Amino acid sequence: MSTPAIGVVGAGAWGTALAQMLAGDGREVVLWALEPELVAEINAGHTNSLFLPSAALSPAIRATGDLAEMARCEVLLLVTPAQHLAATLAGMPSYPRDLVLCAKGIEAGTRRTMHEVAADVAKYSEIAVLSGPTFAHEVAAGLPTAVTLACGGGELQWNRLAPAIARPTFRPYYSSDLIGAEVGGAVKNVLAIACGVVEGLRLGQNARAALIARGYAEMRRFGVALGAEPATLAGLCGLGDLVLTCSSASSRNFSLGKALGEGLDPQALLNDRRTVAEGAHTAPVLVELARRHTVAMPIAEAVARLLEGAPARLVVNDLLARPLTAEEPDA
Repeated sequence: MSTPAIGVVGAGAWGTALAQMLAGDGREVVLWALEPELVAEINAGHTNSLFLPSAALSPAIRATGDLAEMARCEVLLLVTPAQHLAATLAGMPSYPRDLVLCAKGIEAGTRRTMHEVAADVAKYSEIAVLSGPTFAHEVAAGLPTAVTLACGGGELQWNRLAPAIARPTFRPYYSSDLIGAEVGGAVKNVLAIACGVVEGLRLGQNARAALIARGYAEMRRFGVALGAEPATLAGLCGLGDLVLTCSSASSRNFSLGKALGEGLDPQALLNDRRTVAEGAHTAPVLVELARRHTVAMPIAEAVARLLEGAPARLVVNDLLARPLTAEEPDA
C-alpha cells in the first residue's frame, strides 16, 4: 500500500509541530501558511519564528500559500483556529478523501462542532478528529505523545489514517466517537482558563485539583447530553487533555486564566495575543448550549462571566457559595 501524501493547513505552533512530526521519516509534508513571509521563511530557513521559534524544521516540510495545492493531498490535517475553519474550507476548490480536524472549539456564530462545519462544506470527504494531551513544542521535539484519532469512517478510515499519522513517538488510539473527541477538546480549553485563574489568585493546589475533578464532571455531563460516549471522555481526548492543559503555563488557555486571576482586563488580553486561546471563544457558546440541553456547568458559566469582565475574586466566591450536594458526575 502506498503512503498517502499529507498536508497540514495552518502554520501556527500546533500545525507546524504536526508537520515537523509527520516529516520525521523524511517524507514530504506540505504546510499551508496564511502569511507570505512565513511561507518564505519556512522554505528558505526551515524555521517558524512567529509561532514555533524553538524548532529547527525538517527540510522535508514544504510551505505554500495556495489552498488549491492542499486540496491535492490525499490526507489533510486542518489546524486553523476553530472560528476560521469554515472560511478556510470555503477557500479550497476541492477536498481530499480524508480530512483530519485538529482544532478544538465550537463555532461561535452557528454553535456547530468542527466535524459539523466540515461535513457541511466538504460533503464527500470522510471526517476524523485528532485530539489529546499535546503541547506543540513537545510534539515538535519528538517527545512521546498519545492522542485519540476518532474516525467518522470507522475502521476502514482508521486503517488508512493510522499508518499515515503514527510515528515512533506519536501514537494514535482508535475511536469512532467524533462527538466525544470534540467535546473533550472544546470543554477542556474553558476549564484550563478556570485553572489559570486559580493560579493567578494563588488559591493553591487543593483548589486546582478540585476544579479539575469537578470540571471533568461538567465535561462528562455535557458530552453525554450531546451523544458522546463516557469512555471517550475518560480517555486521552477528555481527561488526559484536561489534566495537561490545567496544569501548565504552556497552555494558552491556562496563561490567559492566570492573567485574569491577576486582575488584567480580558479584552486587552485577547487583543494583545498573536496566538488564539480558543476557550475564550468557546466559553459563552458552551454555556448557551449547556442551558439548551439543561446541563449544569457552573465552572464554564464562571469563566464566561470572567471574560465579560466580572472580578475573579467575586466569581470564585460565588462558586464556593453554591449549595452543598452529593459528589455525583451529574450533580
